[in-house]
Amino acid sequence: MHGSETGQGGGIAVKMEGVKKHLEQWGELIISTANGERYEIHLGDTTFDLENRVIRLTTPTAVFEIDGDSVEAIEKHYGHKEE
Repeated sequence: MHGSETGQGGGIAVKMEGVKKHLEQWGELIISTANGERYEIHLGDTTFDLENRVIRLTTPTAVFEIDGDSVEAIEKHYGHKEE
């Protein structure tokens, strides 16, 4: 993972709208939440409920509802060749 971006001072929540904006620009991100969870999110499997402040990640096995205001860090995930 490369190119991490955090709130000022680290440990500061990243606005949910910022996560949405970066995802729309990059197509794929890794986000870290205040409780230490990390999620790889993509444009095609992630929706944003701005009214209820929820990021919804849909995977083949589960739907994760992430507190949109708990995101502390965004990492840009770059494409790479699988070894």
